[in-house]
Amino acid sequence: MKRQPARTPAPKPYRWAVAALRPPLMALTSRDWSGGEHLPREGGFIVAANHMSEIDPFMVAHFLVDHGCPPMFLAKSTLFDIPVLGKALGPLGQVPVHRGTRRAADALKAAEDAVRAGQCVAIMPEGTLTRDPDLWPMKARSGVGRLALATRAPVIPVGQWGAQELLAPYARRPTNLLSRVTMHVAAGPAVELSDLYGREEDPTALNEATERVMRAITDLVAGLRGEDPPEEPFDMARQRRDRGDRG
Repeated sequence: MKRQPARTPAPKPYRWAVAALRPPLMALTSRDWSGGEHLPREGGFIVAANHMSEIDPFMVAHFLVDHGCPPMFLAKSTLFDIPVLGKALGPLGQVPVHRGTRRAADALKAAEDAVRAGQCVAIMPEGTLTRDPDLWPMKARSGVGRLALATRAPVIPVGQWGAQELLAPYARRPTNLLSRVTMHVAAGPAVELSDLYGREEDPTALNEATERVMRAITDLVAGLRGEDPPEEPFDMARQRRDRGDRG
């Protein structure tokens, strides 16, 4: 598709990064984009996507930039420790998430401010690569629910499939450079959450909002894969508890 003009201005380093990364992404992949009509044309909004490979953010960003919505990502703080990449993330407007610390709230506040300023904020609610053995979306953290209820902004679910063929889960080097990999990315309509507004301090409401978002993402992934998802998402916390019980 022809790249659409940006609906919100991006800083110069962001534009430079797009100019540098777009040619290799175009060379290495073919793109199956769908659902772009669901992306709001004005006002801040949240994009929530599944996470299978370390290259996922680049593919989701490619999809969003092509549709004129340059995203600000909430990225795990360890990425900022990687040489070169880490130094680039800050000027690119990306925000580190220090999970399990008091500083995690700083990332949420920055995301809220960005949404209210009219930006597209992208988040991968699982918080890490899925541990589901078949790469289905797993049970997510409640951050996306908190952000959605705090801002009352549209939450656009995005399902993606194919990135794992270019860079396998936990791999550091591409696994397929000899043939172009098709990146399937689909956006769906905004998730209905209005009945939960005003309850952003209620853990039950946060969990319900998060589960609705993840169900929408999983439905999109199922459509891209042409398969039925598991009846229950993989629950990493439950698996840890079970291992502890056996110990």
